[in-house]
Amino acid sequence: MFGIPGKQAVTITPTAQRQIAKLMARDGHQGLRIGVKKGGCAGMEYTMDYVTEVNPMDEVVEVDGARVMIAPMAQMFLFGTEIDYQTSLLESGFKFRNPNVTDACGCGESIKFKDVSELESEQSAD
Repeated sequence: MFGIPGKQAVTITPTAQRQIAKLMARDGHQGLRIGVKKGGCAGMEYTMDYVTEVNPMDEVVEVDGARVMIAPMAQMFLFGTEIDYQTSLLESGFKFRNPNVTDACGCGESIKFKDVSELESEQSAD
């Protein structure tokens, strides 16, 4: 797993924590798994899926009953991310404040990350 001992891989705002806990309770899910996949105009997209069984390779972050699992392939790209949940007149949803993103498309659904070697060197410097 990718991380720094004693430091959570991601942080979860209180608003996101309440929404995740509500989603978990609704259908008895174990949490939400977040990841990344190729796609969109900037190259990558975030993914979120309900989890019925925790994968032992996932990085697990739990805050006040809200559980997020980070898929192994995504751990390097999501380290340091803040997960929030925002509601506006037009939409509501999870928002990611990710220090590893170098560019995003205009709609905010697609992102581009720093080069893998740059991410590895930054993490080893911490």
